[in-house]
Amino acid sequence: MKIYDYKLAPNPRRVRVFLAEKGINVPLEEVDIFKGVNRQPEFLKKNSLGGIPVLELDDGRHLAESVAICRYFELLHPEPALFGKGAFEQASVEMWNRRMELALFVPVGMVWGHSHELTRARIKQIPEMGEQSRKVVEQRYQWLDRELEGKQFIAGDKYSIADITAMVVIDFAKFNNISIQPEQKNLARWHQAVSSRPSATA
Repeated sequence: MKIYDYKLAPNPRRVRVFLAEKGINVPLEEVDIFKGVNRQPEFLKKNSLGGIPVLELDDGRHLAESVAICRYFELLHPEPALFGKGAFEQASVEMWNRRMELALFVPVGMVWGHSHELTRARIKQIPEMGEQSRKVVEQRYQWLDRELEGKQFIAGDKYSIADITAMVVIDFAKFNNISIQPEQKNLARWHQAVSSRPSATA
């Protein structure tokens, strides 16, 4: 078993943090996405969309998509429960993790894709789209700051995959010069707490 990884990308980091919280060690194999290794025929056999991370099982089967990989390990190692316990808690974690993906991850990715110099040679950038997405992210930070009032973690009083997703996205947004603002005290308090966990350095 091993995971095809890239240290600087946010989605592989989601899996690494998740596994660190579980205390699970899986060998990592670095795939240089900026050299296009993930777009080569050999890698596309593992994941036809070319994305990372990819989990390779001992029997040669593969799983792509970071949350799917995390769910696989959650079922094998249910404690600590990072997808929640019981019907309502699991649904709440699912809701908040999805919100972190759609409300934060997508617009941050648009800023990255259409604004950052590293992506200029990879896609046709539309600067106006990048700037509009930046405004969306700034508004979503304000929203999340309000949502975190009186809450320890994103989905309530327990650390979950939703916190991992949000932390990874907010840290990645810094590469696009998007940061938590001084007045966003709830968001800053939450970010400091999750970033202080040992798993955050995975």
